[in-house]
Amino acid sequence: MLRLTEIRLPIDHGESALRAAVLARLGVDDAALLAMHVFKRGHDARKRAAVVFVYTVDCELADEAAVLTAHAGDAHLRSAPDMCYRFVARAPADFAASGRPRPVIVGFGPCGIFAALVLAQMGFRPIVLERGRAVRERTRDTWALWRRGILDPESNVQFGEGGAGTFSDGKLWSQISDPRHLTRKVIDEFVKAGAPEEIAFVAKPHIGTFRLVGVVEKMRAEIERLGGEVRFSARVVDVIIERGAIRGVVVEHAGKPAEPEATALRSAGAARREAMAADRVVLALGHSARDTFAMLYERGVAMQAKAFSIGFRIEHPQSVIDSARFGPNAGHRLLGAADYKVVHHAKNGRSVYSFCMCPGGTVVAATSETGCVVTNGMSQYSRNERNANAGIVVGLTPDDYRISTGAKRASGSSVGPGDVVAPLDGIAFQRHWESRAFDLGGRTYAAPGQRVGDFLGGRPSLAFGRVMPSYTPAVLPTNLAEKGNESLPTYAIEAIRESLGAFARQIEGFAMDDAVLTGVETRTSSPLRMPRGQDWQSVNVAGLYPAGEGAGYAGGIMSAAVDGIQVAEAVALAIASPRA
Repeated sequence: MLRLTEIRLPIDHGESALRAAVLARLGVDDAALLAMHVFKRGHDARKRAAVVFVYTVDCELADEAAVLTAHAGDAHLRSAPDMCYRFVARAPADFAASGRPRPVIVGFGPCGIFAALVLAQMGFRPIVLERGRAVRERTRDTWALWRRGILDPESNVQFGEGGAGTFSDGKLWSQISDPRHLTRKVIDEFVKAGAPEEIAFVAKPHIGTFRLVGVVEKMRAEIERLGGEVRFSARVVDVIIERGAIRGVVVEHAGKPAEPEATALRSAGAARREAMAADRVVLALGHSARDTFAMLYERGVAMQAKAFSIGFRIEHPQSVIDSARFGPNAGHRLLGAADYKVVHHAKNGRSVYSFCMCPGGTVVAATSETGCVVTNGMSQYSRNERNANAGIVVGLTPDDYRISTGAKRASGSSVGPGDVVAPLDGIAFQRHWESRAFDLGGRTYAAPGQRVGDFLGGRPSLAFGRVMPSYTPAVLPTNLAEKGNESLPTYAIEAIRESLGAFARQIEGFAMDDAVLTGVETRTSSPLRMPRGQDWQSVNVAGLYPAGEGAGYAGGIMSAAVDGIQVAEAVALAIASPRA
């Protein structure tokens, strides 16, 4: 099989045009091309009046060696790589009957799902502990916040089956290095579970929220069919560490009887605490499990503060973005809703960039804590809502946590200008601005918002105009940059103001007066990292495997899923080792 890249065709090309282009590029007749399939299809819109599709095609030829020889030196033709996934280990034949603890996975977002799936496929019968609810129950709980302003701290955009990625655009592309083609394993498993087949070849695949619900359910069913278990409303409240190694977890499991592997510690109302033996625990927590981070820190698990970003969500009419990106081709059925990616280096030294851009989507309430407002973006597979939205965020470093904002550490002390940055200080920093947004929105989970024209002009918004904000339960027009009551640090507001003009020079209409800024976007990535060694285990707790976005090793569905696969492989190899 040969892989041919950079085949460029008009977006309205006929069905036979691709095969004809492949034959012409290879210089062979039709009989010599035994089979072909599209590996990837993207588009080049740099010339808006002449947008073209760009294909990568895998070809089976009668004499591939001769074709390679004839095209020696052609950087766009090579042998297609072997992208088949191969399991690194299998569970010992007596594993189920041996009485050895089964691997435990804490969290059932993209990282936890793929860690559990791969372990189950290798025969290791993992147990998943997810603090939130099953995805359909979780969807109802999430809508309660969006429609009625009622937050369930254990079942929301952040917590529950599928993780935060369930209520997003469902983007499945990533810029991670992938020499083993693990992203193809992720795509294949999503397609098997009912995701659209086109995600296997479009350059920027996405699934969308409603379709992700069914996909996640089918993946859970497959894990269970293979002997794994997924336990919902199961919050890990403590870890048992002895002599530098994990020996178990303590689970608060609401409304269920004790499991066979567990020893009941106490019951209080509907909640039961159980100690579960475990010597291989994957921490696939997600970036918002703040109480779990605090517990792990208290238990001495190594962690460190890391960089993340904060900002606002910006909304424009999707038609404005389409026109700016595609010109006369805007609205073409195969191009769909246009996206964008922009970055600006501000005069104050800050970098401002677009984050999690959602074409034809909505801005959603994404808090997991009472008294806080957090925004995120979401799209359905169709991407046919009126507005486009994206985070416009400013990069931070741990040094920025040394602020005089009254933010409180887990210990209750204030974060001061001269303090050494502690691992949990980023959480205190996030929480401070989320609480400020809650106050600015009227303390009802409404979000504070402002027209871009007013934001740039330094005046409060009294009403919204052509662009109506999509965040629910509501958006309260206000002044996001009011002196002494700013919704973000002053340096972030200054950098965002400067960036909007720069972005407007790249995308016509970006700084339009009626575009809307909604605050605040704080959960762009985990504010901490749990260091791990080459064996994928915590540097100071053997058998504990920090993984995915919450541990600081991923950002988005695809990278989290790939990290979950790699951690699952490390667990499998450790269990299957004769020394285990």
